[in-house]
Amino acid sequence: MAGASRGIGLEIARHMAAAGASVVLAARSKDALEAHAAEIGGHALVLDVADPHSIAAAVDSIETPDILVNVAGMNIRKRAEDFTREEYDRILETNLNGIFTLTQKIGARMIARGTGGKIINIGSIQSIRALPYLAVYAITKGGLAQLTEVLAAEWGRYNIQANCIAPGIIVTDLNRKMWQSEKLLNWLKGCQANPRPGTPEDVAPLAVFLAGRGADYITGQIIAVDGGYTTTAVWPFEP
Repeated sequence: MAGASRGIGLEIARHMAAAGASVVLAARSKDALEAHAAEIGGHALVLDVADPHSIAAAVDSIETPDILVNVAGMNIRKRAEDFTREEYDRILETNLNGIFTLTQKIGARMIARGTGGKIINIGSIQSIRALPYLAVYAITKGGLAQLTEVLAAEWGRYNIQANCIAPGIIVTDLNRKMWQSEKLLNWLKGCQANPRPGTPEDVAPLAVFLAGRGADYITGQIIAVDGGYTTTAVWPFEP
């Protein structure tokens, strides 16, 4: 599981372990990984998805997994015209290029093994809808959704299912302060059927389901976990 040291990634790891999976938690934060791995009875693996050498070393150090969950990512919020090339490159390397390289290597090994597998990408509401000040992040999450569909088309013959979870407004340590704003919370109440922000615990059960045999005939899907944001709106009218 790439990006398992905190937030959605860590919660998915906990749920996977509780469901009986042998979980490898991979991220850059060695100390945090080891503590969380001990907590759930998993294994820690140092991995920097922005570094091709780190990806190669990590893949070579483990057996071919049955399930690959790609959660690793970063974000910078600013106006599109203000992004520097360094920021652009860093987000692309972390959120898309590195994820592709890791998935390419693991997928090739799944194909060679011949017993199928599951690819679960964690996209974003930006995989489906646009919000301002997230231009580069949106490029990566839109690309991840399209990659999911292509891999489903290519690898279905090998019994490998690829799906993408698109979380909506999920509060984690990275955005907790932002979502303490009454202005934003009131805006959200008018945007979706469920008026509250989500939590990592709202996302993890879907990942567990997609990793199991009950999802063997589900592939190439971008599934929103968003309280209805992408499909509903609420207004003050009452009949």
